[in-house]
Amino acid sequence: MNNINTLIDQFYQTMRSHLQDAKLIVLHPKSRYRSVVLARLLNDPEIATFYYAMNHDDRTLKTFIENATHDLANQHPSFGKHLNMLPQSVYENVSENLGLIQDTFIREISELSDGLNIIVLDEFDHTDEADDVLDFVEGLVDKLPENCHLLLNSRTLPRIPVIAMIARRKAALLLDGDLVERDFYQNYRGENYRLQVFALGPSNVILDNKTVESWEGHLPRLLFFFALDRPIVTRSEICHAFWPELDTDQAVNVFHVTKRRLHKALGLDVLMHNENYYQIDPALGVYYDVLAFVETLMQGRNPNTSSQFDAWQEASRLYRGPFLQGHNEPWIDKRRAAFRVGYLEALTNMATTWIERDKKEMALRLYRQALDEDFSKEEVHRKMMSLYANMGRRAEAVSHFQQIERFFNDQGLKISPETLQLFNDIKA
Repeated sequence: MNNINTLIDQFYQTMRSHLQDAKLIVLHPKSRYRSVVLARLLNDPEIATFYYAMNHDDRTLKTFIENATHDLANQHPSFGKHLNMLPQSVYENVSENLGLIQDTFIREISELSDGLNIIVLDEFDHTDEADDVLDFVEGLVDKLPENCHLLLNSRTLPRIPVIAMIARRKAALLLDGDLVERDFYQNYRGENYRLQVFALGPSNVILDNKTVESWEGHLPRLLFFFALDRPIVTRSEICHAFWPELDTDQAVNVFHVTKRRLHKALGLDVLMHNENYYQIDPALGVYYDVLAFVETLMQGRNPNTSSQFDAWQEASRLYRGPFLQGHNEPWIDKRRAAFRVGYLEALTNMATTWIERDKKEMALRLYRQALDEDFSKEEVHRKMMSLYANMGRRAEAVSHFQQIERFFNDQGLKISPETLQLFNDIKA
């Protein structure tokens, strides 16, 4: 009994520790103690926890908002005063009004309390077929107030892009007392890989050591990558991502044609249909560079890793370029931004190590490499300017700031007060 209590305590403390950086906590469905830990959270006097148990009615965003607002109002009487003012017409076209609904929900959350808040969505598997609810929750994570976090408890892995969220340090997946650091979906693991999939940089698929050349267009190829993105996908999710302008029947017909072309290109039925879901056949051995990249990031973030520097270096090696380079579909752009965050994290951490080893030129090279990937990252610019100043190269720091000014002016962006203050300090 004491051993179980120790394990539960470890699980709870692990969860608490990850509230410092992750906005989303996902309790793995295989966790034996997730219900006990959830009960402990609800009774923790240091955290204001607001609880909603999903149910079968939450198949649309409108119903979910109505039900959640009712339950949360019982826990905090003022909750819902802004949501209840939204006209019903907002929910008639959720895709156009999703941002408004999210912003209004965030406004409600921001008024709950000034301390640490956690919104718990229990039995989250009831949303497995509710695409608009899943889109709502995914977007909500980026908008949560500083003091607020979201926790999902479910009997299945939530059908959201957990890998991408972990890559940008927005999510933590917990299995009992451990942070899950590899094979997050437990789908694509094996000693002998039949499929090798590369999505970072120029995309490539290798089957049985031969590059797949003939795809009959780009859609079958992108459908394959889309199915790798989440634990499972629905047909409606695929149709909305690929053919939003078509009506349902037309989109379904095009989907089936695309799926047949995918299977023809690979010479096997790689996309399996199970009830209402599709997934890449888990019986296939699949190496996926995105998965390897995020796993390596997790090694670098682990302070107990024997060589964090080696992990960051390997992550930067695996990142051969932007996700699905050459394609600009909305879902691709979102993933591209997420994995870019992880890549910049690897580069800047390597640079920090080089500075500690008094190899500042190596650090400058890595900062330049990071800015080549995303020149808008002011944090990297500040690190580079500070390093120039510390090396006694103030003229280069000033020159670099002038580059920032030109770029931000061209892009219609505003330089932050922190960057301006650093520039003034360097001039002084």
